[in-house]
Order: sequence, then C-alpha cells, then structure tokens
Amino acid sequence: MKALFIGGTGIISSACSPLAVNQGIELTLLNRGKSARPTPPGVEVIHGDINNPEEAKKVLGDRKWDVVVNWINFVPSQIERDIELFRGKTNQYIFISSASAYQTPPASLPVRESTPLDNPYWEYSRNKIACEEVLLRAYRDEKFPMTIVRPSHTYDKTLLPFDYGYTILDRMIKGKPVVVHGDGTSLWTLTHHTDFAKGFVGLMGHSAAIGEAFHITSDEWLTWNQIYDIVAQAAGVEAKKVHVPSDILAVRDPNRGPGLLGDKSNSFILDNSKIKSLVPAFVCTTPFSRGAQEIVAHYTAPGVKGVVDPQKDALEDSLCAEFGIN
Repeated sequence: MKALFIGGTGIISSACSPLAVNQGIELTLLNRGKSARPTPPGVEVIHGDINNPEEAKKVLGDRKWDVVVNWINFVPSQIERDIELFRGKTNQYIFISSASAYQTPPASLPVRESTPLDNPYWEYSRNKIACEEVLLRAYRDEKFPMTIVRPSHTYDKTLLPFDYGYTILDRMIKGKPVVVHGDGTSLWTLTHHTDFAKGFVGLMGHSAAIGEAFHITSDEWLTWNQIYDIVAQAAGVEAKKVHVPSDILAVRDPNRGPGLLGDKSNSFILDNSKIKSLVPAFVCTTPFSRGAQEIVAHYTAPGVKGVVDPQKDALEDSLCAEFGIN
C-alpha cells in the first residue's frame, strides 16, 4: 500500500506514521519540514506547502496513492482544493474532522456517528462540519473515495489536557490552586495517540470505510476532577481545585470560551462500536493515569522547560481568590 500523509508529524499523526511503516505501508510525507518531532525511519519526505496548490502540484507530479490523508485541513476551500488535486489519483482520501462537530451539548449519550453535527458555540467545529459536507457532496456526485475520521481529545507526552497547558502543571507543582470549570463532574475522554493510531491505520485501505465517518477514542471516561487529580498525582502533589462556572470563565477569557462551552464543559462519551467492527485490533491500552506520567516525565526531564503564561497565571490567581482560595 502506498500512502501520502500531508503533515504527518503532529501530535496525532506522529503515532500513525511509524505504525503505518511498521505494518508495511510505503509512506510519503508532504510537509514544510518545520516540525520539532522527528520523521520515522523508512519514510519518504517531500518538502512543500499544500496551501500553495501550484507548489503542491509541482512536487507531487502525477504520482498516485492508495491512500491520501490530510491532517491539516480546517476550512471547506482546503477540501475543495484537495478534491481537485487528488481526483483520480487516490483510492481513499481521509479527512481529519473533529468529534467537537457533534451536537453540543449532545441530546443523548453515548455519542455515535449517527449523532447530528451541530455546534453553535465554536467556529472551528462549524468549519469542520462544512468540510464534511463538501466531501459528502463529492462522494454522492462523483464517488470521490472519501473517509471521515473524527478524533476527540487525543494527546501525546507534550500535551497537557488543560486549556492553559503547562501553566496549570506549574501551579500544581508550586502548591498553588487551579481553576476547574463547572463543578468538575462532567465526563470526558482522553485518548493516547498510539491508541488512536491502531484504529486509524486499520481504516487505511479498508474498502468498507469509503463513504463513511468514524470517531476513534478511548473507552475510559473520567470526570474533570479526576483528570486534574491524576495529573497532580503523577507530579507527586495535590490538586487544589477551585470550581468556577463555565459561563463565567468564558467571559473572563473570551479566547477560551468557544472551546469550553462548545466542547469541554459538556459530558462527552463516545460509542466506538463502529470502528471496532471494521478494525478488531483497535484496543486502547494506555489509561490516562499512565499517559499523565509520560506527560509529567517529559516536562520535568532535564533540558525541558515548560512555558508559563503570565497573563493566564494571573487570571488563575484572580479567579481562585474570588471563588475559593486566597
């Protein structure tokens, strides 16, 4: 199987690339060569910018692929460009959408692929929905061989689960209180990128995946209170949690609001029956307790320095003083 990854060195794709190679897939990456993550051995790399269509046409030439995956499409115009670029040149085009595109808040749980797509809070999610609609039309009108994959919160050792990232871990380590949205009891799913890769690579070249959409997530459901406590425990400290209503947090930090109200503040668990029916090898084996240890080990390793955002740190101080702990 010959596959092209556009991107291929991000948080999610960096686990899919080596697994694809290990399974005998002849993998080529098209990217700008600016990622800090290494390219796995045995991968061909073509340097080019997919957002420059003329440059992409030049570097890709007339080559054909069994599978093309674009990891970095976010708006419909990028999908339209890819359809033009890869029409007749691939047997499967995989679009990376988002589980945040599902109805928010969901009318019922667990969320399935049949759940309506509707997120009135977050433009990012609405753009992903619009991308899916372009692909569905292309599939209906010309049988463009598309597959849609909707990751949820997928992480590697570099990605803390908090909106403020390392700033929150730094506060925990220093014994400072941290803000948790709502009452901290909403359910959430965190998926290790190596677990996601098992399901994703299994869909590559799978004829039954054409014209279909799948989400790929862990079956471990945690409350946000548990998530904060697990990270703190991995750091050998206690999470001093201060609960603040999500709508207040959205007002105090408008940049955080859409992702909070349109995603994290709602209980969100997903039924993975569909991906498991096509890819029996998809079994998640990394619980977040182990993943949190990887994250903390990364940020506390010699030579690695996390970055504290002073404005977000000050906002945490202000909110903690106002809502619970001075």
